[in-house]
Amino acid sequence: MKKIKEITKGKAKSMYTTEVDDQLIMHFSDDTSAFDGKKKEALLGKGAVNNQFNAFIMSHLKENGIDTHLIEVINSTDSLVYKLDMFPIECVIRNRASGSICRRLGTEDGLVLENPLFEFFLKDDDLGDPLINDEHIISFNWANMKQILEMKKQTYKVNEILSKLFIDSGLILVDFKVEFGVFNGKILLADEFTPDGCRLWDSKTLKKMDKDRFRQGLGDVVESYHQVADRLGMNIKT
Repeated sequence: MKKIKEITKGKAKSMYTTEVDDQLIMHFSDDTSAFDGKKKEALLGKGAVNNQFNAFIMSHLKENGIDTHLIEVINSTDSLVYKLDMFPIECVIRNRASGSICRRLGTEDGLVLENPLFEFFLKDDDLGDPLINDEHIISFNWANMKQILEMKKQTYKVNEILSKLFIDSGLILVDFKVEFGVFNGKILLADEFTPDGCRLWDSKTLKKMDKDRFRQGLGDVVESYHQVADRLGMNIKT
């Protein structure tokens, strides 16, 4: 499968058309950004580890009943995926308080939440990805109630599956964001699941192993991603 035309370019990924109308190539770059693009840097090898990390997680989720857009890995930085009609929404689950919720509510970093907390955010960098609720989504016709309930159900299931996967590898899934789209009338998990879009802490030391290392200037970003991959038994190819 060959790339034909770049149709979207994000902060760390690009999407390309292929000779098959309903299939795209998702390319992971080494680019890294934070704070809505205000902090940027290229980190050698990040694209390769994220592409393969994502494929591993998506395959694990599929084995456990979550349908995804991933078709196959093409090479170290590219994967073939279905072309979806995407919802302009991010679905977030928090098992512990960290990041933006601490700033919004004044909670301590790492506070264990009694139950997983679900939040919707509008995907819009210019607006800072604002927090929204079900009524916003329905009022602005971003999704209907049936789709909202399905996205919530699948996100909670992803949390259940991956929390176990990570804790068995000595890691805490603090929080994560996922996105969904529609393919042939069915809602599929889309975009990516990598340390760029979740928080992972060592279960004993609470060392941060995710993109917070970049946000907070802690260093060893790609090295930490590789350490997480190693714990999960991945064989990352460069």
